[in-house]
Amino acid sequence: MAKKLSLVLAVVVMATMILAACAPAATPTAAPVEPTAAPVEPTTAPVEPTVAPTEAPAAKIKVCEVTDTGGIDDKSFNATAWKGVTDAVETLGIEGKYLESQEVADYEKNINAFVEEKCDLIIPVGFYLTDATKAAAEANPDVKFSIVDVSYDPIIPNILGQVFQTDQAAFLAGYLAAGVTKTGKVGTFGGFPIPTVTIFMDGFARGVAYYNEQKGTKVEVLGWDINDPEKGLFSSSFDDQAKGKELGNSLMDEGADIIMPVAGPVGLGTAAAVKERGNAYIIGVDSDWALTNPEYADIVLTSVMKLMDATVLDSIKMVIDGTFKGGITVGTLTNKGVGLGTINAAVPEALRTETEALAPSIIDGTIKLSDTFAIKQ
Repeated sequence: MAKKLSLVLAVVVMATMILAACAPAATPTAAPVEPTAAPVEPTTAPVEPTVAPTEAPAAKIKVCEVTDTGGIDDKSFNATAWKGVTDAVETLGIEGKYLESQEVADYEKNINAFVEEKCDLIIPVGFYLTDATKAAAEANPDVKFSIVDVSYDPIIPNILGQVFQTDQAAFLAGYLAAGVTKTGKVGTFGGFPIPTVTIFMDGFARGVAYYNEQKGTKVEVLGWDINDPEKGLFSSSFDDQAKGKELGNSLMDEGADIIMPVAGPVGLGTAAAVKERGNAYIIGVDSDWALTNPEYADIVLTSVMKLMDATVLDSIKMVIDGTFKGGITVGTLTNKGVGLGTINAAVPEALRTETEALAPSIIDGTIKLSDTFAIKQ
């Protein structure tokens, strides 16, 4: 009996050990483990962070130029003003457009077309757009204008006039010409007898007169008399190059060996006449003719530059930064809004230095220019 009981106990112990070996291992009592199921892929595009919606990119500022009848590529004031717009396109990211006026009737039409197009700034170029610009500005007080070569008195709140004390730079050109001439005669003519033209001619003649005073010479100016402006010589055109050639030949026939035409592209006809003769120089206006008209660089004595590209660019910046207002901005020797262009290498260094040294005396008023052309700010 005892043997049977021992056998039974042995069997029970053996069975218990077998069951223990086959049972699953106990789960550790550490922190509960998260379910290990694979992450569910989202069924839609990922959701962006819930920040406030951003505004659409601001529209580009649109600047629109209206030329006079000289056209956008006149290598003079229309082209120089347009350079200010293209500089803004490149550096400020604006949009630039232009309309060319083929005739006087186009001035009003082109300005109003840009008003309808909602340009942020309209830039009319030239004295002859004065009335059309004024009418459009008064009819559309929320539209901004910046007209080249014009100022208004009284001020119109939405027009910024760009004007230039070009007689300051022309004075330097006259002094330089008086020191270079071999015939003792220099000449000038304008497109029309308007202030933005005659200011060049007057400054030029006063520079010659100052040279005569300082040196005891008697260099004569053909085409302009500072004491009798009614005798001024004019082409009655800003685009007739044949007329420019005719006037150039006439002045050279009278003995002038340096000529300053103040008539936009008309002056290119004069340059052609001078080039053909081969014994005279020309003085460019508005832009640096040695650069803008390289085919004539060897006969360009210098240029009286009116840096409209700088004032146009400044007016665009005013629109962008919200400081635009009516009034005028004046280009002078002081702010480099006017100045001489490239001086021909044939000019003696002493004369070049002497001419450039006159600028401070013009700026501080020691050298007097005509009160007729003084720009009041």
